[in-house]
Amino acid sequence: MKKENIEALFQGLSKSIPNPKSDLRFENNFQLLIAVMLSAQTTDVSVNVATPDLFQIAPTPEKMVELGIDGIRERIKKIGLYNMKAANVLKTCTLLIEKHQSKVPATREELEALPGVGRKTAGVVLNVAFQQNTIPVDTHVFRIANRTGLVKTKTPTDTELKLLKIVPKWALPKAHHLLILHGRYTCKAKKMLCPSCVIEPQCEFKEKIKVTE
Repeated sequence: MKKENIEALFQGLSKSIPNPKSDLRFENNFQLLIAVMLSAQTTDVSVNVATPDLFQIAPTPEKMVELGIDGIRERIKKIGLYNMKAANVLKTCTLLIEKHQSKVPATREELEALPGVGRKTAGVVLNVAFQQNTIPVDTHVFRIANRTGLVKTKTPTDTELKLLKIVPKWALPKAHHLLILHGRYTCKAKKMLCPSCVIEPQCEFKEKIKVTE
């Protein structure tokens, strides 16, 4: 995609979504980390149903460890992969206490060393909590980036690295949420809303629904 079209694409998304932010509900960096960990391979909606009770009872790493594996599991059992996620949450909270003074670390290396925290989760925390210019790539971001023609990639990591090179500097802080929200609500996997899409003029997808005059 040409540089001027990339600029126009992000200008269009920014006007359409003026205040992009995560659909996950959280009040601090610790809650953000746990919520993003729980959101892997499941919906933000299901995570938001489970976390209010969990965070009320266990608002800190210490309280989460006190709650224990059974207590965590009981409160997230409606979330996909809850057994593994409960174990990772407990291990991560233990490490936050032992190695990070109960605070969420601000580097990718430290975050990815936590159980259940991969590149995408770390990227979200770095972007949202610490305002770093990361573009975590989930299924929505991967689909939109490739479908529109922004990039032509085969892996999430490759997609992220290429997006970081071409996204306008002014859009980098919010590019992740602009793309994910556009993919979640407009350019859906199976139902594209092309006629109402603000970036249809820039989109290079050959199978998009034609916009009529």
